[in-house]
Amino acid sequence: MERAVTFLILSVVFFVSQINCQEAILHISNGSTNKEYCIVYNHSWTPLSQTLDAALQYPVVNMTFTVLCNTSGVSPEAVKGNAMVVMRGDCDFSQKALVAQSLGATTLLIASNTLLITPSANDSEYAKIQIPVALMRYRDYLEAQQVFGEGMQGKLYAPPYSKIDASIAVMLLIAMVTIVLGGLWSGASERDRLNGDGAGGGGGEGKADSGELFLYSPLKVVLCVALMSGMLVLMYFFYNFLVYVIIAIFCLASASALFSCLDAILDLIGCGTGSFSVRSYNFSVRSLILASVCISVAVVWGVYRNEDRWIWILQDLLGVAFCLNFMKTISLSNFKICVILLSLLLVYDVFFVFITPFFTKNGVSIMVQVALGPDASGEKTQGNMVQVPAEPQAPSEKLPVVMRVPRFSAWAQNLCGMQFSILGYGDIIIPGLLVAYCSRFDVWINSSKKIYFLCCCTAYLLGMAVTFAVMLLSGAGQPALLYLVPFTLITCAVVAACRGEMKQFWAGTTYQVRGPVLDSSREPLLPEGRADCAVEGDVC
Repeated sequence: MERAVTFLILSVVFFVSQINCQEAILHISNGSTNKEYCIVYNHSWTPLSQTLDAALQYPVVNMTFTVLCNTSGVSPEAVKGNAMVVMRGDCDFSQKALVAQSLGATTLLIASNTLLITPSANDSEYAKIQIPVALMRYRDYLEAQQVFGEGMQGKLYAPPYSKIDASIAVMLLIAMVTIVLGGLWSGASERDRLNGDGAGGGGGEGKADSGELFLYSPLKVVLCVALMSGMLVLMYFFYNFLVYVIIAIFCLASASALFSCLDAILDLIGCGTGSFSVRSYNFSVRSLILASVCISVAVVWGVYRNEDRWIWILQDLLGVAFCLNFMKTISLSNFKICVILLSLLLVYDVFFVFITPFFTKNGVSIMVQVALGPDASGEKTQGNMVQVPAEPQAPSEKLPVVMRVPRFSAWAQNLCGMQFSILGYGDIIIPGLLVAYCSRFDVWINSSKKIYFLCCCTAYLLGMAVTFAVMLLSGAGQPALLYLVPFTLITCAVVAACRGEMKQFWAGTTYQVRGPVLDSSREPLLPEGRADCAVEGDVC
């Protein structure tokens, strides 16, 4: 009985998640050769079969000499029982469809040299039209003529795809792996620093201080968020220029981050460095090889950044390295700073996603416009209307600050253009800074079970799950920090309160300014002699 109920629930969820898309597939064959093309239709007007086997096959006849606003010049005998292809013209789609239907055509394909849009009609016209109507690219039809000649047989079908796509699971896995590794790396660096200090040597402190920055001032946090807001607004107004600046910065930063990550891995496995001298300058063989590899990866991404079919793999690799290095390099000094930073960025995220559409001329949020680029038509069309370019276009530049995973179930959409699930770096880095702080706090209190780190990671996982659930139910992109910030902050506060460590967790540790860089010489918050079992014994 339990299995039956579970199966029923999963079936309902899967059924509800199936949606009809406005893109469909035109399958053309001549008995020996098959080829498929992108078409755009209106499922509420002329629904199509969901599978190729269920679709009816009709001969495709060339009527591209007419726009079919009337029956003039078209013989009913030539089109009766066939799928006819006509050119797009000035008359309404419904008018073309009614004329084609009166001539006895079984399907109307409208070839277009301009943007493919979802065909629509007045509500009163919907009931009158009984044949499928779809738009296709004129260049696709010309290609089909060259391949198949005049003996073309066509089928139209629109496979539904699930909102619950496997790309979401991959995206969640990428985010969780990055969060966990970044937190562990930050904690390990803190442990190495403390061990170095405890031994009285300077090696540990120097390693911890190298390239590490600490965010300790509330005023600096506010200024940082204000600068982020200003930069986002500038990107909105001057996108076409600033996007190349961001791309160049990303190439440099991601290559450096990948070097740091790979160097840390080689240190962990005990790989030797090797060195040689040239004119009293010492060079590390390992560093030179790593630098060459990392720069090459960044250059390949920069050159092929618009090759959607495969470049997303390199972008995600560089993105993971960038986020890891950021979490390890930028340290929040205490929970108070964490609360201020994450709360301000929550407001920032919500404002630029939900509020700014009321001020923009096209009704698109500044955050979405900047994240997806000015040509992200999928976010600009109203309701379920879609737009597909009829001709190859120069790819629009997009900001490389998102993780991208292609939608595995959107086969029809991939014919019309690759569809991606995306997650901004900020949705990983911002909660990741709190995770890193929790990991360091576990080191300060000698927690072998890493209670704060594990609880914060679990809260992040739950927050991401809620984010994706709301996104799927609403059918719209969500500001992930709206869910991640409350989940992580509240969880950490509850754990600290239940363990009686809120005062220490809130205050963190004191930093002393030393020039432009902050001194990281700190002592554990609790005496080193305190037994870990006493800390772990305090439970909620």
